[in-house]
Parts: sequence; structure tokens; C-alpha cells
Amino acid sequence: MSLGQASAPRRGADGNLEMKQTADVSPIQRQAASHGLWSRTAPSSSPLGALATDVAADVVVIGGGYTGLSTALHLRERNISVVVLEAADIGFGGSGRNVGLVNAGMWVMPDAVVAGLGATYGNRLLDLLAAAPGLVFEIIAQHSIECEAKRCGTLHCGVGKKGLQELQQRMAQWQARSAPVELLNDHETRVRTGSAAFAGALFDRRAGTVQPLAYARGLAAAASAAGARIYIGSPALAAQRDERGWAVHCASGSVRAEWIVVATDAYAHGPWNVVRREQVHLPYFNFATTPLERSVRETILPRGEGAWDTRPVLSSFRLDAAGRLVFGSVGSLHGSGARVHEQWALRAIKKMFPQISRPRFESAWFGNIGMTVDNLPRFHMFGPNVVGFNGYNGRGIAPGTVFGRVLADFISGRLRVEDLPLPVSEPHALRLRIFAEATYKYGAELLHLAGARI
Repeated sequence: MSLGQASAPRRGADGNLEMKQTADVSPIQRQAASHGLWSRTAPSSSPLGALATDVAADVVVIGGGYTGLSTALHLRERNISVVVLEAADIGFGGSGRNVGLVNAGMWVMPDAVVAGLGATYGNRLLDLLAAAPGLVFEIIAQHSIECEAKRCGTLHCGVGKKGLQELQQRMAQWQARSAPVELLNDHETRVRTGSAAFAGALFDRRAGTVQPLAYARGLAAAASAAGARIYIGSPALAAQRDERGWAVHCASGSVRAEWIVVATDAYAHGPWNVVRREQVHLPYFNFATTPLERSVRETILPRGEGAWDTRPVLSSFRLDAAGRLVFGSVGSLHGSGARVHEQWALRAIKKMFPQISRPRFESAWFGNIGMTVDNLPRFHMFGPNVVGFNGYNGRGIAPGTVFGRVLADFISGRLRVEDLPLPVSEPHALRLRIFAEATYKYGAELLHLAGARI
């Protein structure tokens, strides 16, 4: 089999390319019960173990989230052998903690994507991501993944006059690209959300919702059934290149491969922790209520959409299959934040949905969103045949899935580097990253301490 070639970089003192671990496992990776409702309601994952020997494959994928697992699945469809190394467990990072909105595009408006990337790459990326939710639901159907999948659209809810104006801009930009989006007025939004808090909402028919951890586990099962070898509890500690290709080392084994795919995004550690250092961590929490009474449940998002609002410190809300309201916002549940954000969420829900007389939470969890300086994703070549996408900026499900397919096409030679949806860029650590992260964390805590904001 002939696999394509990528370009390349720096060498160690011995002349070999070498990458070593430079960061310890983060505190959040040691936190128990970090996935809340999703870990309680997702189907059990297939039994997997740690790498305990030396193996070989065409490709080794670092990371068992959406991008890594989609890459593995699509590589196997192209008859390319692949090993996946996951440091913790399947869907441990953002893939198992997010809200579960399967959206098209990025957080930034379409015109901003083109302005940031130029016409060629900007339009190419927008076209790819516009169709990405379709790929997610196609994979779910093809592999019978049980993940509470609903393709009934999403609602971006406008708060006040300014929020409505933002939605009007988004609608105009998407409709100029023939996207099936529709702006609802305040009355229509009240009927569709069950809340009088919004001046309007942008309805996107392309989108939907999933149980995010269940989707990740389903991708792993599909990739494994197709012949991918997946190992959990197996962080990549070092990588070295010689005349035979790459050797990626774990604590009790190694993988020899021609290609490496770095699919760690915001939870990167070890040899490619520069991916972590070029992103600011934005903490995001979710609370899930007990199942709502049927009469109340039928008034809130009765068509089943997922929703979020236009505030800079946004809120998101959706129902799960059992009728629990999943309500989230920016903030960490470490320390004092746990109490502050819980009390704020209770106040906000009572104000937004007065029909819920006594909301009670049965689950709480949080994780980190990796934000790039321009809110756009990146494609990096970290070395000869070492590639990866990262910087999803809160849009991981559909982009991660479709970028996995792109990586498989690139490695198999179906795509040239100049045909990729993003230009090749060098990873650069952000200055003042720690300060920015503290601002997000404590700023959200202070804001939520003040009131319900709705």
C-alpha cells in the first residue's frame, strides 16, 4: 500500500526526529465522575485494555475522541491498518462532556471564517462543515449507534435587540450560501422554546442533538468492528523517528507506524502538548435536572431542538431522552464555583422556565473548550507524516467527525495537502494564556454570583 507523504522538521542531537513528554497529566484528568449524566445514561463501552506489547500499523492515532475515532473508522474503510492510543478512556475529554449539539459551521459567522482564512480555504471549510452534521447522522444510522440521536435542528436564541440583530446577520450570511436557516420571531421562539426570554431565534434545519459520550463510544465500537485496534489507559509518552518510520512509546508498549495522527485537541499532553499551549481553556459546565413532568416537558423545546443564546457568557439548554433539562454555561465546578454556578443555574431556570416549579439537579459536570486566538480551527504538520486538526472552539461533534474523514483521505492519498479545508500552519504557544484562563474562570463566577442574567 502506498501512503502519501507530508513535509518535515527538526532533529535531535543524534540526528533522529524525537518528541518527548514535557507535561504531566492535568488535574482534570484525575477528576472522578467528570461526565455526569452522560456517563450514567450512555450504553456501556466495549471492553478495552491498555497497550502492553509492541505492535505495528500503518497509522497510530493519538486520542480517543471524535476526531481520532472517526479517523480510525475511515482509515479502516480504506483498508489502512490503525492503532488508537487513548490516555484515559473513550470520550474522556470534550467528546464525553459537551452539551451534545451537532451544529453546522463554527461559532464565528460565515463571513468571519472567509475573512480569517481567505476565500479559498474559508469557503472550502464552510462547505465541509455545512455538510458535517449529515455525516454524523449517516454514521449513526450506518452503524446503529445508540446515542439518542435527533436531527430536528437547533435554535440560536437572541437576547434583546442586540441579540436579534446578530441573528439577522447570521441568517443573511448563511442564506447567501443557500443554507436552510430560518429566523423565528419572538412569538414563534416562545412556542418553540417554552420561554419568553428571547426576542427571536435562528432555526438551523441541518443540525440536531446526540448523547455525546454514547456517540463517542459508538464510534469506538464501529472502528473496532472494522478492525481498528484501540487501547485505553495508554498515554503516548514519547515518539521517535528513524529509517523505519515512527515509534510511539507508552508505559508498557510501543507502536511502530508510518503515520501519526494527533487528535487530542484541548486535552493534549505529552509529546504534542503544544496543541494545548496554543489554546485558551474555556471551562463549561452542565447541570441536569430530574426528569420533568410530562405536562411541563411538552412545553419546553417540544420539537426536540437543542438551544443556546447570544450572550457573551452564553447559556445552553436541551432535553435528554428521559425529559431531563440539561442546562449549561461558562464556568468551572472546582472549588467555590460549584456552589455559585449551581445557585445561578437554579435561578436562571426558574426565570427562563417558570413552568418548572421546583427544579432539582441530579447531575453536574464540566470540562474545557479549547479556544484559538481567532476562534478558527488549525491543521498542523508536526513532523514528517505527523498531522492533526485542533482548535474546535466549542464545535467538536460535527467538525471532529468530518475532519477524521479528511485525515483518512489525506493519509490514503485521496487528498493533496493543497486540497485540504485548512492551510498548513505552525503551532504557536499563546502569550498570557494562563491569565486569560483565569479571567474566563473567575469572571464567569463573578457574573453568575450577581444574578440570573436573563
